[in-house]
Amino acid sequence: MARTRFAPDRGLAGRMVGTMFLIGLLYVVFVGVLVVLLGNSWPLIVLIAGAMFVAQFWFSDRIAAFSMGAREVTPEQAPELHGAVDRLCALADMPKPRVAVADTDVPNAFATGRNQRRALVCATTGLMRRLEPDELEGVLAHELSHVAHRDVAVMTIASFLGVLAGMITRVALWGGFTRGNNRDSNTAILMLLIPLVSAVVYAISFLLTRLLSRYRELSADRAAALLTGRPSALASALTKVTGQMARIPTRDLRQAEPYNAFYFAPALSGASMARLFSSHPTLEQRLDQLGRISVQLGRG
Repeated sequence: MARTRFAPDRGLAGRMVGTMFLIGLLYVVFVGVLVVLLGNSWPLIVLIAGAMFVAQFWFSDRIAAFSMGAREVTPEQAPELHGAVDRLCALADMPKPRVAVADTDVPNAFATGRNQRRALVCATTGLMRRLEPDELEGVLAHELSHVAHRDVAVMTIASFLGVLAGMITRVALWGGFTRGNNRDSNTAILMLLIPLVSAVVYAISFLLTRLLSRYRELSADRAAALLTGRPSALASALTKVTGQMARIPTRDLRQAEPYNAFYFAPALSGASMARLFSSHPTLEQRLDQLGRISVQLGRG
């Protein structure tokens, strides 16, 4: 990755390499199984898989921004937000990403983009309204560290396989891939095997992305706290954002839940299985780490 003043994290780098290797292997196996199952339809399967992969990688920033309602803003439209990003980028010695705002009361922020030049950092109106300037800078530093460490791109690619599995399953079942086969028990077997394979692929990719996501959030907290030198401001922002989530209408939280892996804090609509498979570590874990960093900085 391009050098910045964000603290490097070898643990994160190792996990990203391992996740990408396993996801890539799973991707190849998945396409291979589909080619075997669908017989003469394999050229179309490979074409669809390749086209979707390229589209997801090259247009991930636009897809994510559109999905989460982000709109790019100028310094005149959002001077405080741009000012905070300018200061942090100068402090981190990194290129300034595009800056966006999402018009929602859910207090959150996210970053996306396959590299630093294509990156976009977005804050919601609900977040900017609730946080003090130093707290907002802590959150933005957290998001910028994702860009600097390139784990945003890795998460985008890793989450792609689950989307691909569902898409190809629907195309295979309803697009007529089985029409060329004998109309006997083989067709019925295909109708059962394809969803089963897709479900297994989705489950494995889901677990891999969740394990990486939890670690990368702790890594981003650490990097942001060390860069700004104010872990208490980030801890305060975390406490505020997490506390305010309970006051957000359930409908809004459910709309945000599919994108939790990219958000600063998870939007959860209740105490459910979603918490067990959360994309983020618990608030207690994050605050405990920030407390230790604060002690270390005080000693230094």
